[in-house]
Amino acid sequence: MKKAILLFLVSLLVLSLAACGNNSSDDSNTVINMPGNASAIPIENNMPVNASANPAENNNATQPVPSDQKILIAYFSRVGNTDFDANVDAITSASLNLQDGVLAGNTEIIADMIQDTVGGDLFLIETANKFPADYDTVLDLGQQQQQENARLELSAHVENMEDYDTVFIGFPNWWSDLPMAVYTFLEEYDFSGKTVIPFSTHGGSGFSRNEQTLKRMLTGATVLDGLAVRGGDAIDAQRDVEEWLGQLGMSN
Repeated sequence: MKKAILLFLVSLLVLSLAACGNNSSDDSNTVINMPGNASAIPIENNMPVNASANPAENNNATQPVPSDQKILIAYFSRVGNTDFDANVDAITSASLNLQDGVLAGNTEIIADMIQDTVGGDLFLIETANKFPADYDTVLDLGQQQQQENARLELSAHVENMEDYDTVFIGFPNWWSDLPMAVYTFLEEYDFSGKTVIPFSTHGGSGFSRNEQTLKRMLTGATVLDGLAVRGGDAIDAQRDVEEWLGQLGMSN
């Protein structure tokens, strides 16, 4: 009789312990040990690991530029590609400014600000044939060149492009596209392994699709986030330029 009672009590104890074990799994965090040196990650309520828990992939758009890079600042601007009359009115002419009595284009002004901040060499993308002085005529001509997919002959060339690690590409936004002279420039050189940083001036349309165009053309390069400045604001854009370059990890 005593033996039967003992067996009964042992059975009750086993059942009680099993019940306690089952109840505890619903309230506890399960720990998954990650491979390698990763720390153990608690997963509440036994839910699967969320993909966002993994480290983010490197984003070329925000990747800092090493400070020891050799820099080229190449830009296309009306000034330098147009034979302006000495009496041209920069105040009423779009994309032109007077700085200390010297005529300067909006894109040129941003290029100068970049050089003031990070150093580097300036290079004007210059066409063999000059553009008309009248702004509206230039716009019409630019649209015609786009429709023809023209490649304009350039009169200046970078002789040591292979020496540069980082290349800024500056241009005005013409009809939501690059000026065709910039296409000629991009196709003339091998940008493989280089960091390319675009900047643009515009009348209200920002970059349009031009950043995507650069990434498509320069498949061997790393194209970072660019800066688009409204043309009328170019002369006062120094702070914007410095903040943008700071975000890219660049300083002089």
